[in-house]
Amino acid sequence: MLKEKLKGINLILASGSPRRQQFFKDLDLEFEIRLKEIEENYPPTLYHSQITDYLAELKSIPFLKELKPKDILITSDTIVWHNNKALGKPKDEQDAFKIIKSLSGNTHEVITSVCFRYSTLKKIVHAVTKVTIKSLTNEEIWHYIKNYKPMDKAGAYGIQEWIGLIGVTKIEGSHFNVMGLPTHLVYETLNTIISKNI
Repeated sequence: MLKEKLKGINLILASGSPRRQQFFKDLDLEFEIRLKEIEENYPPTLYHSQITDYLAELKSIPFLKELKPKDILITSDTIVWHNNKALGKPKDEQDAFKIIKSLSGNTHEVITSVCFRYSTLKKIVHAVTKVTIKSLTNEEIWHYIKNYKPMDKAGAYGIQEWIGLIGVTKIEGSHFNVMGLPTHLVYETLNTIISKNI
């Protein structure tokens, strides 16, 4: 299995997200966590998955000088795409309400890009999942915001939380992508990197 193939390789996950860290554990991978602060700004001309591709790569740049020959660095970024606009993390509770209200009764896309750095190789992959949310009442939205504090989540919600349980009516694509990591792509890409480069 992949864990065996990765023996002798140091897998580095550059993410403070507890969900992404748990996914790596669930994939039965041995890894270390390294974190660096970065301003997540992108050119306004970028569109859709170009944004997450750019940000996932941007997050990898501060680590490049310290990578060793047997290191594989993984960085990622997730956005919610709705009405031709990227929705990031809410600034405050009012902003969270506004974002969720715009998603209510509509279908949006969740896009996650993952950047892999290994030796001289750079590979970026992304997944797009369509999510349909029922029409939520103002009371339901505020109940979620007050009790679940979704300030650290793109699109101001977590599908694995209460609002996902009562509000999501349809998903097209990877469920785990909506939670912040297209696990199937991570597994597939690591297998490809290892088979081609080792």
